[in-house]
Amino acid sequence: MLNKLKELTKDTAIYGISTMVGRFLNFILVPFFTNIFDPNEYGYVMLLYAYIGLFNIIFVYGLDSAFLKYAAFKDIGDEKDNFSTPYLSILFTSILFTLVIILFKNPIGYAINLPENFNYLIIYSVLIIFFDSNASIPFLKLRLERKAKFFSLLKVSNISINIAANFILILKFKLGIEAIFISNLIASALTLIFLLPTILKNFRPKIHSLLYKRLLKFGLPYLPAGLAVMIVQVIDVPILQALTDVDTVGIYKANYKLGIFMMLFVSMFQYAWQPFFLNNAKEENAKEIFSKVLTYFTVVGSVLLVVLSLFISELVKLNFAGFYLLGQKYWSGIPIVPIILLGYFFNGLYVVFSAGIYIEEKSIFAPIVTGLGALVNVVVNYALIPSLNIIGAALATLASYVVMAAGYYIVTQKYYHIHYEYGKILKMFFALSIIGILLYSSLLNLENAIPFKLIISVAYLLYILFFVFDKKEFQFIKNNLIKRRNV
Repeated sequence: MLNKLKELTKDTAIYGISTMVGRFLNFILVPFFTNIFDPNEYGYVMLLYAYIGLFNIIFVYGLDSAFLKYAAFKDIGDEKDNFSTPYLSILFTSILFTLVIILFKNPIGYAINLPENFNYLIIYSVLIIFFDSNASIPFLKLRLERKAKFFSLLKVSNISINIAANFILILKFKLGIEAIFISNLIASALTLIFLLPTILKNFRPKIHSLLYKRLLKFGLPYLPAGLAVMIVQVIDVPILQALTDVDTVGIYKANYKLGIFMMLFVSMFQYAWQPFFLNNAKEENAKEIFSKVLTYFTVVGSVLLVVLSLFISELVKLNFAGFYLLGQKYWSGIPIVPIILLGYFFNGLYVVFSAGIYIEEKSIFAPIVTGLGALVNVVVNYALIPSLNIIGAALATLASYVVMAAGYYIVTQKYYHIHYEYGKILKMFFALSIIGILLYSSLLNLENAIPFKLIISVAYLLYILFFVFDKKEFQFIKNNLIKRRNV
């Protein structure tokens, strides 16, 4: 079992390092944009990217999830069939979708309350979606083949190109917010070109009809499910715009992006987790392994949650050569960050519980659970934003992730029951609740509270070591620390 967990850890480390580097590089754009653009301009950028996120799901319509399932087991067709069938389908439909959106860009701009002089940005947006959707299957192929290093190199290259183009177009050519979309388009197009060797190696100009039917049957339920998940992530933007203004959207989304530190951890785990549980589902002790995965995910995620929540205010206000991590005009939104971090943490639990859905082919429950999460998100947004403003939007995000994690847990336990280490997990959530109460008290809002925050952080780490881990785990950690120190 330990060897299997080490295998997961190795892939997670590779994905994790590259994802951390890539996300960190990408995060450089947040202080860059928020120190240059006003919240109003940044708000329109975030509005369009909300719709880019939604349409990325539509352009792929669940074939990414279906490809992961059938390409891993190869029950129907050979390796090239399993790659080419979903790839060709996405290629053909994405061309059609792109042409339709470009043709109707003006009515679409009016429908989403985009100023008429910004309608041309819709063309850039849909082209970004086109290239990204056509890169989805090749990227998944790399993951299934465990080519984590090449996968990671491409992801980091994409972000690096995007950042470089932004700096050049904004600082040298003095372009406005259109530079953000042009830079993304350049990076997405080049990434697809870099993936051409993978595409050509696995390509066959033919759709396997039986496999295609099975892919659609398994994958299409993930379209509404994927949309629901994306709605949870982006629907707050148009609702916030409708109930407040674009400036508020800019402030909210800039601070929302500080949740990247938790999202980063969840993303790097997910990249390794999906191939891992699919490849190990038939192991005799698979459920025991999966139980341990939840415990260790909760340990690492909760430590990140505590440390980041306590020190995010100090981190944001650090000054680097006249630039802040977040422009001063956006500081009023800092209180939402711990809520967003907690939301992403529950999203990670949702990812852990997804194993049973895949293994038992219960994808029919995916749209039900995620749809419920999306519904909760919309309802809570409308209920809380009028009174709590951006805090209400952040709480809506948290509520939806809690609902989805709970939903996947219920379904998984019914069809693929796993005995999780409930005692350890409850101990951690109890401690997190206490820290959360302290965090939003006046005590931790004081400028001189840094020593107290350090004490809480260390206390939580010691609490996990002595009250969560059992003697065997504690001894294992102790021995490994001593071994590393001696090396």
